[in-house]
Amino acid sequence: MKKHIFILLFGFLVITSCSDEFLDLAPENSITSGNFYKTQKDFEQALIATYERLRGGFNATHSWVYGEQRSDNCHLTFNSVNRPAFIVDIELADQFLDLPTFGNVGAKWFSLYSAISSANFILSRIDAAEIDESARNSIVGQAKFIRALCYFDLVRYYGGVPLHIVAVENPDDAFLPRASVQEVYDLILSDATEAVDLLDPPSFPQDGFATKSSARMLLGTVYLTLKQYNDALPVFEAITSAGHDLLPTPSEVYELGNKNSVESIFELQYLSTPGLGQANTIPWAFLPMTNDLSLIVGFTPSSSALNAGWCVPTDEMVASYEPGDLRLDATIGVAEGTGTAPVDFVIESIHSPVGYTTPVDKTSYRYVKKFLQPHTVANQQDDNFPIFRYAETLLSLAETLNELNRPGDALPYLNRVRSRAGLPDVTETGQAALRDIIAQERRIELAFENKRYLDLVRYGNAMEVLNNYGTQIRAQFGNIGNYILSDGYNFTPDKILLPIPERAIRIGDLEQNPGYPSF
Repeated sequence: MKKHIFILLFGFLVITSCSDEFLDLAPENSITSGNFYKTQKDFEQALIATYERLRGGFNATHSWVYGEQRSDNCHLTFNSVNRPAFIVDIELADQFLDLPTFGNVGAKWFSLYSAISSANFILSRIDAAEIDESARNSIVGQAKFIRALCYFDLVRYYGGVPLHIVAVENPDDAFLPRASVQEVYDLILSDATEAVDLLDPPSFPQDGFATKSSARMLLGTVYLTLKQYNDALPVFEAITSAGHDLLPTPSEVYELGNKNSVESIFELQYLSTPGLGQANTIPWAFLPMTNDLSLIVGFTPSSSALNAGWCVPTDEMVASYEPGDLRLDATIGVAEGTGTAPVDFVIESIHSPVGYTTPVDKTSYRYVKKFLQPHTVANQQDDNFPIFRYAETLLSLAETLNELNRPGDALPYLNRVRSRAGLPDVTETGQAALRDIIAQERRIELAFENKRYLDLVRYGNAMEVLNNYGTQIRAQFGNIGNYILSDGYNFTPDKILLPIPERAIRIGDLEQNPGYPSF
């Protein structure tokens, strides 16, 4: 059975491979895995393709479904008209009712393994190529950074997963059992540490490729997740002397002219040039459901936005911003008008959420505007997507110092982020109280960058926070469309991990995570 579906697995992992006999018969002008990985240019092209696959792993629908909407940061606008399976799946994911058959459960898994596969081909072929040592070090460092980044996401969302560390050349390589969580973390730490050693420091302006700062930020975040604070501290501290800085205001962070800025540590690259297929489409999912978005985007789209209304900032989140926080207006917008989404909402004006109250004769919908930058074609934006920013480095360093019982040393790093946001300095030096302040600062600073759910799990308060969130959502939306199920918003320990995709179980004979059915 496994041999019959080996080709199918190759399709899932986006791997190309050939036997020696086949390679001997391949025309000289054809590109195969046997004749491609030869020159430095070949490996550089393969590396660019590997970066491209990170988009599917870290800025796709599943990214915000599980990173943000599966948290207390945002909810959804119920779509009573457009009811295909993928929309219902997202609604159920919001209620913590994921199943192994859900598209986003599988999309996250296979997209991450696709990037891992591409990195493995580079790492498995490069030793046999005649390449300048400095170029080799850079290519290997970047490939190991990417592989570690992907496994870090996999282990946090799924637990122990199969560890593919070589290019898949035959069925024996393809079908691996689930490794332990510790084994996955051991590989992540090894890859990230080697990437730190091999990669060059950042130079400014940056070009979008991973640097020593990127690898350090990944390594430090892994240590932070594992609560190895003594290991995390020097890694984060090293980033502070690498030339990074905060941009002057929160609104400048995502301006198109500031792509790969001094604040950037690693971000996914996009380009909206028509016909290239390199545009960022995700920001449109967060816009209100309406037939006319012209007042928000600045042009009249040729199609409606009825497949939108996702990740709507919750009342509680908006209320959690401190007075005077510049990030509220820079992150969230309010569309005001008449009618009700999705059928007949008509936008009449756009407002800041600061001090906003919906007039009695109007309807309003919040939307995430953090990533919404000037563009002229629907679903085609130029803006990059951040994986790591220097603001997160500062907050991670503050958290690390506080956990090492050095709260006074943590305050300058925390307050740099707050000062940029227009807020007064924190003076609290009680460790427990400061821990909560830093967590809240991360929530606001990194809002909608797909960090919130994983932070809740890392803090150990996911059950408490998400069940309270569910109670609030039931009270607010429980009678709309009857879409909230009787067992919805009941977050139990088994829900911390996602289910292993059913396709992966059938292909690889893998064990399912506790609490989820097998079909």
